[in-house]
Amino acid sequence: MDALDILRDLVSRPRDAAERLRPDLNSVTLNARPGGHDNSVAWLLWHTGREIDVQLSALSGDEEVWTTRGFADRFDLGEIGDSVGYGHSSAEARRILVEDAEGLLEYVDAALAAIDSYLEMVTTPDLEDVIDEQWDPPVTRGARLVSIVDDAIQHIAQAAYALGMPERG
Repeated sequence: MDALDILRDLVSRPRDAAERLRPDLNSVTLNARPGGHDNSVAWLLWHTGREIDVQLSALSGDEEVWTTRGFADRFDLGEIGDSVGYGHSSAEARRILVEDAEGLLEYVDAALAAIDSYLEMVTTPDLEDVIDEQWDPPVTRGARLVSIVDDAIQHIAQAAYALGMPERG
């Protein structure tokens, strides 16, 4: 097993975890804010897709699936939907309201599928390319890919935790 095989396996993990959310997702659980937190399950899933999509687009040079696959129109979140969610104010986070659980899962899956496609074009030596020198140490293509998927895993786990809380309001 080489590094690309490991990355492909890693990408399957958030996809499987998101799929396990399906039975508990509906318009109430999607937009509930457990403990009064600003980030609902809908926000967490939307953000998962956006952080993958935006960062992968910058890495690959491809357009975001958010627009090419019609998710921006489907969710109709306006400008706030085009953001990624980092640094959202309370009011901005609360504007992410989605009734379409299936659509959110499809978006996360489409963003992860874009990583799969990207990995088909990348070679093992490509993973060592420095793609961001603003950090110390500089970030390689491989490290960025791990970071993107790690963030997705964390946010899907947060969604699972919120869905499992006895009181979601």
